Amino acid sequence: MKYVTLNNGIKMPVLGYGVFQISSEECERCVLDAIEVGYRAIDTAQAYGNEEAVGNAICKCGIPRDELFITTKVWISNGGYEKAKASLQESLHKLQTAYIDLVLIHQPFNDYYGTYRAMEEAYKEGWIRAIGVSNFYPDRFVDICNFVEVKPAVNQVETHVFYQQKTAHEYMKKYGAQHESWAPFAEGRNNFFTNPALTEIGKKYGKSVAQTALRFLIQSDVVVIPKSTHKERMIENIDVFDFALDETDMAAIQALDENKSLFFSHYDPAIVEMLIGRHGH
Repeated sequence: MKYVTLNNGIKMPVLGYGVFQISSEECERCVLDAIEVGYRAIDTAQAYGNEEAVGNAICKCGIPRDELFITTKVWISNGGYEKAKASLQESLHKLQTAYIDLVLIHQPFNDYYGTYRAMEEAYKEGWIRAIGVSNFYPDRFVDICNFVEVKPAVNQVETHVFYQQKTAHEYMKKYGAQHESWAPFAEGRNNFFTNPALTEIGKKYGKSVAQTALRFLIQSDVVVIPKSTHKERMIENIDVFDFALDETDMAAIQALDENKSLFFSHYDPAIVEMLIGRHGH
């Protein structure tokens, strides 16, 4: 596994396993499978409802805790200092671990400054090893970077070949945060898995569309957390360290960027209402 070093010196795997939309019944098996085939980073969230299942897998997997990298996220409804503080203790308890490697604010709504203060406190106490944000657009990201004590180590945003987040990436770089992708396969939208450019480039290296897309993001300095419930796919998704795309391939994939979300926009008030009213991504 390759690692990136976050702005506080902590090492994070460049490729991890995401558990969004995996039911708590199935999640434990999936995480155990992922760890067995070589994943060391697991990405969950309070809103996914499967932190306990991830915790069970951490306990059962037989891998030393310090070799694993566990991420969770504070949901909107747990926003604000007091609520966030309580919810972080709850996450720690559900994950059945002495510390969490990375905690992110899941969405930039509610009192996220209060939430961040609770995270900073836990970070200083040492039971959260790194803190950051998720789904923060460049404007909110620049804002929070300028008014917190502990700079965000990560910003996890929708990033895939059709939405490469180049502007966001530049600002993350500027403020020393690691760019992390959710939905690296765009959840199959835009006929992702049959894309001619990705298919063609993959053939050249004997790799699948999925592997080609992950390799592109990794070479673009983006951390990825692909999700699959199938063990053979998990194996395929992690097998991206034995080849490198050349400049021509990288340029061809860069040209696929449509520079817009395939999922949701915070600039749409109806979407914001929906996010605030539910438990989800």
